[in-house]
Amino acid sequence: MRMSRKVAMLVLMLFMFSIVAGCGGGAQDTGDKAGDKAEMINVGVNVELSGGVASYGSNARDGAILAIEEINAAGGVLGMKINPIERDCKSIADEAMSVSAALVGENIVAQIGPLTSGDVAGSTPVMMENKIPLIAPAATASNVTVDDKTGETRDYIFRVCFIDPFQGTLMAQFAADNLKAKKAVIYGDNSSDYAKGLAQYFEKTFKEKGGTIVAKEGFVKDDRDFRAALTKIKGLNPDFIYVPGYYQEVAPLIKQARELGITAPMGGGDGWDSPDMVSVAGNEALNNTYFTNHYSSQDKDPKIVKFVEAYKAKYKKDPDAFAALGYDSVQIMVQGLKDAGEADPVKLAAALAKIKDFEGITGKMSIDEQHNPVKAGVIIEFKDGKQVMNTRIQP
Repeated sequence: MRMSRKVAMLVLMLFMFSIVAGCGGGAQDTGDKAGDKAEMINVGVNVELSGGVASYGSNARDGAILAIEEINAAGGVLGMKINPIERDCKSIADEAMSVSAALVGENIVAQIGPLTSGDVAGSTPVMMENKIPLIAPAATASNVTVDDKTGETRDYIFRVCFIDPFQGTLMAQFAADNLKAKKAVIYGDNSSDYAKGLAQYFEKTFKEKGGTIVAKEGFVKDDRDFRAALTKIKGLNPDFIYVPGYYQEVAPLIKQARELGITAPMGGGDGWDSPDMVSVAGNEALNNTYFTNHYSSQDKDPKIVKFVEAYKAKYKKDPDAFAALGYDSVQIMVQGLKDAGEADPVKLAAALAKIKDFEGITGKMSIDEQHNPVKAGVIIEFKDGKQVMNTRIQP
């Protein structure tokens, strides 16, 4: 890990010496040999198209590309078209760093992605060193935009998703207030900072609501047999089981829980949002399960209906939350470019930090002093294999 980071930084330094204006301006001339040139704004799309969370990255990329195509069709921004440069970080933090270093050499004005908090952490040193904004669609860990050591906000790192504390708090409120749960078990991914963050704030809020955590169990990435812990949990007869983690482990976990006769409602975070949940766990097993998410494709808000129709027309499938967040990442970048008045990365970052009441697909949002969006969240319920919006909760 340490050696690969050093190599990546050496590559980065070579890029910095080889491009004179790469850190200061994202617009470049492209065009045909006849001289009919059109200025383009290069935007990096550094997402997980393969590896463990390829489902997230692919859908976010699709949403981002849809937004770019719509913007370009309407004439672009600042009189220029957006040129997306897509790269696969392979769901690996070191690869995300290497991809960002390469994208710097493409004279980008901003980078969309990666999706996970760990992969964004890989990209962060490159983007900070080169003063180019990174807009994370779905990195929910609290320390993505804030330096743990100094407590200072990272000037060039932004996100359009809510953060882990909000997700854990939201589900605890729902379990206590809506489901009337008094006894809960937390069974989370101990190998994931994402899951540990959700678990921490779920426990805190659930206890504040008068609930009791009767047990805490853990699994790690790539586990597939959960029966031993689930058997212990069944004996405790909890009112609610909180399972923060990603769909790869959560889907078989829920399937095995139902096979063992556990009927208690179960909940989690946006890491559950994947078609693989249904294909692995099955329709019936997912009944009485819930997860926090950023939006619902069933929302009747006119702008959401329009987005869903456009996405389905292009990709022949419903847009999940990651698609919507990818779309919003591009749209808020464009708003920042308009506010900045030019395609300059430093000025874009300053403009993004001041955005208020931006109307996104995932809700109205304002960027706070830590570069997090202040926005609502929704509870999604599985009913017979379909995701159904249960309720919306304001911050």
